[in-house]
Amino acid sequence: MTQLDSFTSRLAFRLDDFQLRACEALEGGHGVLVCAPTGAGKTIVGEFAVHLALAGGTKCFYTTPIKALSNQKYNDLVAVHGAESVGLLTGDSSINPDAPVVVMTTEVVRNMIYAESRALDGLSHVVMDEVHFLADRFRGAVWEEVILHLEPSVRVVSLSATVSNAEEFGDWIQTVRGDTSVIVDEHRPVPLSQHMLVGQRLFDLFDPADTGPARKAGTRPRVNPELKRQIRHRILMADDERESSRGRGRGRGSGPRRDGRGPALSRPNLVTRLDREGLLPAIGFIFSRVGCDAALAQCLRSGISLLTPAEIGEVDAIVDRHLTELSPTDLDVLGVHEWREGLRRGLASHHAGMLPTFRHTVEELFVRGLVRMVFATETLALGINMPARSVVLERLVKYNGEAHVDLTPGEFTQLTGRAGRRGIDVEGHAVVVWTPEVVPEEVAGLAGARTFPLRSSFSPEYNMAVNLLGRLGLDGARELLHRSFAQFQADRSVVGQARKLDEAQRALRKLDGELARTAQARGLEPAEAEADSEDEPYAGFLGYVTLREDIRSRERDLKFRRRTDTHDAITADLAALKRGHVIGVPVGRHRGLAVIIEPATQAQDPKPLVLTEDAWCGRVGTRDFVNPPEVLGNMRLPKNADRRTGRGRRDLASALRSTGIEMPRGRQKKRADAADDTELARLRRTLRAHPAHQLPNGDELFRLAERRNRLLRDIVNAERSIGDRTSTLGVTFDHIVGVLSELGYLERVAESTESTGHTMLVTDSGKLLGRIYSESDLVVTECIRAGVWDDLSAPDLAAVVAALVYESRRDSYSGVDALPGSSSMRAAMAATVGIWSRVTAVEQRHRVSPTREPDTGFSVAVATWASGRSLGEALLLAGERGQLLSPGDFVRWNRQVVDLLEQIRLGVGSDTRLGGTARAAVKAIRRGVVAAELG
Repeated sequence: MTQLDSFTSRLAFRLDDFQLRACEALEGGHGVLVCAPTGAGKTIVGEFAVHLALAGGTKCFYTTPIKALSNQKYNDLVAVHGAESVGLLTGDSSINPDAPVVVMTTEVVRNMIYAESRALDGLSHVVMDEVHFLADRFRGAVWEEVILHLEPSVRVVSLSATVSNAEEFGDWIQTVRGDTSVIVDEHRPVPLSQHMLVGQRLFDLFDPADTGPARKAGTRPRVNPELKRQIRHRILMADDERESSRGRGRGRGSGPRRDGRGPALSRPNLVTRLDREGLLPAIGFIFSRVGCDAALAQCLRSGISLLTPAEIGEVDAIVDRHLTELSPTDLDVLGVHEWREGLRRGLASHHAGMLPTFRHTVEELFVRGLVRMVFATETLALGINMPARSVVLERLVKYNGEAHVDLTPGEFTQLTGRAGRRGIDVEGHAVVVWTPEVVPEEVAGLAGARTFPLRSSFSPEYNMAVNLLGRLGLDGARELLHRSFAQFQADRSVVGQARKLDEAQRALRKLDGELARTAQARGLEPAEAEADSEDEPYAGFLGYVTLREDIRSRERDLKFRRRTDTHDAITADLAALKRGHVIGVPVGRHRGLAVIIEPATQAQDPKPLVLTEDAWCGRVGTRDFVNPPEVLGNMRLPKNADRRTGRGRRDLASALRSTGIEMPRGRQKKRADAADDTELARLRRTLRAHPAHQLPNGDELFRLAERRNRLLRDIVNAERSIGDRTSTLGVTFDHIVGVLSELGYLERVAESTESTGHTMLVTDSGKLLGRIYSESDLVVTECIRAGVWDDLSAPDLAAVVAALVYESRRDSYSGVDALPGSSSMRAAMAATVGIWSRVTAVEQRHRVSPTREPDTGFSVAVATWASGRSLGEALLLAGERGQLLSPGDFVRWNRQVVDLLEQIRLGVGSDTRLGGTARAAVKAIRRGVVAAELG
């Protein structure tokens, strides 16, 4: 009996083909990469790896990208294998860490590798759930670090959403890990139907007549024509009603809009409609925390309820169980009553601003079918096991932290992949709510593009650099960078560029031969003079072609220089104009005399206010002038010249005409610089004297020469592209090594015969940096070295550390100047900012992206909390622009502060003064609602 037989014997279902193939490959001793849609059952393969490790008496690490997934998978595995066999390690939880199976976030196993932890002994399998996270621009490099550093004997089980370049990703894993089977399955176990909700009517997105077996394979079904007719009808009705409203003189604030361009459907009506269609439970994705809470509040005000009395009793029991660790005082601050009221009606919101306890309660109730409608942000789609019958998208645009952008096909697939519960639903349903900005064909494009390409985000950082150099040396570190997926993808793209370069060079050689034969037939030498003759630099026909190119280039340069000089002169003269100056506007509808009413206020882009002869009043700028404006005279203006009324403007225009000042007539443009350029004149004389100048312009030689010039441009561009792509990682790494060397974290210790010419040694400071895993790792380590935190109290240390992890949302950055608190804390904060400033100066010299500036927006709140004050007071002090910080964010930032404090304690040692203060700060933060969440 095989291990796979033993594993499947306790399952209540049969394995799908892709699961079976992956498990067979794993039992055969291969690593596996499994790419399958959300909800297809990829984790079965990971669970089989756990089974193999336990059966073989070895270890298995099950890694996930987020703590919520780790907790969920820990509970799943404990239910199967028992608590004694399974452990949990996240940034703030440690349960049975020596167990043969340990669930952990990916950063934990990366840190173990760099620390050369004994926990890696006996490790046979590592499951990397949601491995497509390596595309994440903030954390993605961790996945590549783990894959590259694990011992070759460890079998890596990579579980990914369906990506369009799965074979490329698989080829890379095979290159760096050896024997790996790539299993790709694009079949959804539960089919997904796409719909659009237009007003009160629900339509299929695709034409029902075009989705059957008769449709040609590989073609996308047509958009439902009835849907398109309904949308056209609503737009026409809205336009007619808008015109009618204008005719009745309806004002802007005279009543609610009924033009179809506001919200298409209220949330209570949406829930009712989904319930009537049998499409609940559903997840409504709204890309805003405030929007999620507002949608829930709207449903609660409507009185809608989706649960029976018996179900309400179950909800109360589950809620009470989750709230046992929270104090009554905290419950009042957290608004538990309103939250519970929504749950008792089968309604909830779900986003990162909620307390984790609240989110976990919602997740459990939703899986049990006791919450029927959840309004959630996209974070819910990141692997958390909350499948629904339906998914609703109100908008196809989201804010990405910098701008509002359209959903990508990959994001659309990830969100709609939550629809359809395996073993429960016959099919899942994705519903897009129509608004006038939504085009059905674009929705069809998103729905039809099932996959997205996986792109590496790997880039060297300070902590990574010292750990690589410490473990592998300089050459080994560079070699590992060359093995990264980022370099693999760059090299793959370079292969195509190199092929184009080779083709262009071969075409150039062939063309040169053809050109030589044609030139000789006309009695001309084909090539430029050989050797280093300076007397005849343009000999031969190709020399003639080069001469023509040099003339064109010189003319372009002179023209550009003249245009730049003219623009600068126009800008300066416009900025210098005074009130009452009369100038001539040479172009445009209002050409003629103009008097300056108001001088320009900006020197860089001056736009004085003028009034022209035809009584037009407006601002003119550099675009209105060919040459610098000339002051033609002065006009006396009344102190309060009336330019706002038609009569006042006409009177001023009449006064302007009566001044007797006239526009210059027949004014010549400035003589072109090319006419006076001696170098250009010399080149033109050489051109006229060249033997090839007698050839007609239509000659075959000129056509061949133009083809040759195009090929040369292609070759130059291809060579530049190859150089840019292949050197980026290495250049970045060398710049980081330069920063670390200047600051004393690395030391050049010996000359050698190696290609590098020297050997780099990691200093004691570098080893400390290697234990700090933070976005501001270098600033943290510099502060420790400088001793600026040594004399702080526990709350003050927490406040300063918070400034290095906290990042204000959007534009509400908080600096040191407005920071209240003790004088010692303020002095330490000022010293920390000073160190950051010095670090960024070094980074600038070495062309490294600067470390983010410390942000004190959370410092007062964490110091208040660590001092023993109430949750309500801490939340108030943590608010931005008068808004309370959400409980979920409060706990999340405290968690990150605790994580960095623990790193500092372990880095400097608990027996040091700073280490003892860090330990005390962690203890002070771990209380109340924070302790309940950190465990």
